[in-house]
Amino acid sequence: MIQDAKWLAKYNEVKNFIETNKRNPSKHRIEEHLMLNFIKHNRKLLNKGEMKDDRVEKFNELLAMMEEYKRVNQWR
Repeated sequence: MIQDAKWLAKYNEVKNFIETNKRNPSKHRIEEHLMLNFIKHNRKLLNKGEMKDDRVEKFNELLAMMEEYKRVNQWR
């Protein structure tokens, strides 16, 4: 149960970060690197089909939120 609580805490941290900053975590900022690692690790688990069923729906919501703030090329 502790692992589920830690996962949920990290999920809420990433979600709150995206909502307040209106952008995704950056790989270039050290303080945001752990959030980015959380997203990358869970995306790999989701693609392998190894993610727990109760986490899949929440993580898909997070990915949809990230898609809204996806980087747009300024030089089009």
